[in-house]
Formats: sequence, C-alpha cells, structure tokens
Amino acid sequence: MDELTYPIRLNRYLALNNICSRREGDALIEKGVVLINGKKAKIGDRVNETDKVTVNSKATDVMKKYVYFAFNKPRGIVTNSPKDGQKSIKDITYSADDVFPVGRLDKNSRGLIILTNDGRINDKLLNPERNHEKEYVVEVNKPITNIFLKVMRQGVQLEDFKTKPAIVEQKGEATFHITLTEGKKHQIRRMCTNLGWEVVDLKRVRVMGIKLGTLGSGQQRKIQNKELEDLLASLGIN
Repeated sequence: MDELTYPIRLNRYLALNNICSRREGDALIEKGVVLINGKKAKIGDRVNETDKVTVNSKATDVMKKYVYFAFNKPRGIVTNSPKDGQKSIKDITYSADDVFPVGRLDKNSRGLIILTNDGRINDKLLNPERNHEKEYVVEVNKPITNIFLKVMRQGVQLEDFKTKPAIVEQKGEATFHITLTEGKKHQIRRMCTNLGWEVVDLKRVRVMGIKLGTLGSGQQRKIQNKELEDLLASLGIN
C-alpha cells in the first residue's frame, strides 16, 4: 500500500487495498456491505490505522464482475471522445457499456490496447513511475542509421522533456522495435521527427505480459487464466 497519513476516506482505503476502485467503493458503501469495526459504514466515513474494515460476505452478489480484453485497434479509430463523424473503440466493439480502454493509441496508430471495467488497474498500468513495458513495431520513411538507433536508445531531447532510455532493435531497413516504460502523447512520432525521420506505421504489439499475437484488426479476445493472473500480480492486485 502507498504511504498513508491517517485517517483516510473509506473509499480510498478500499482502493488502496485493491478491493475495488473508489467509485465502486462508494457503491458498496451505499449498499450497506462495508463495515468499520463491525458497524455499517456511511459515505464519507474515514478510517484510522487501527480500524478493522471488512466487506460483508453478501457483497459477492453486488460487487462488479471484472472483465479484461486484449483489443487490436485499427488505424483511423480514436480511443475516446470521437468528433465530427469519427469512430471510437466503443463504436466497433461488443463489450459491456462499462468497459473502457486503459490508456490510448492515437488515431493513426494501431495495435494492442487493454479494455476492462476494472478501475483499479488504470493508474497502476499507466503511471510511468511503475516502469511497465510497452513494445511497438515502427516503420519510418527512410533507412535507419546507427546514430538514429543510438540516440533512440539513450533518450531523445524533445521540446518539453527528455525521453527515458529505451530498448530499440532494428528489424528491417526502415523498421524497428522499441520498448518504452513511459508513454507521453505522440512520443514515438515526436522522437523520430526530432531526429529527421517520419513514422509511416506504428503498431503496439505488447503491454507488459499481454501480447497482440495473431489477433486480427478490430478483433478482441478475453484475457483470462494464467495470463490474467500474471497481469494482476504484476500490478500488485491479488
């Protein structure tokens, strides 16, 4: 658990203990299934370090059933908030209404994105301080040089920040794999442009231990069994 200063709000306590997200915690509290020292909790209650917090056994009937999918986002589809006739991931998938994409891929990029209704994993997966790997296959508009590879590996000084060191492997005359532990907006495109190359195609093929594999464009598959267990364990969620 993060370092805390008690007392803290009950919904935050539930989230930090990986029981549910804050919003879901409020829903459980409203349903009367969360107890503090054996007494039914109320919205806004705070928890001291010595308090005993329990979720009543009947909560299994009201707690959200989490689902997780690997989705292959096609080029031309926006991750969220479509405008002016654009299509978003929600427009082309068949998941439940409460499922959302974790993170983003810009409209002109394609590949793996995780879809879920589990609000607990959002910050745990996206926070760059956690150093979770994301791997991409990138095609650029002209042959790659050794200097290009060296600078991409060491970190590129952009207008507002310097990128972290990355794993970069050349796979063809104008194609390379890059593994990042951060993901600023348009980062790979900006890195290439800064060095005098332009991205022709960008595809994400891995997020931590979840791989795109042979999943077709616009298709999704359920993340389950050991693959899911490993993902949640890597995120510190039991």
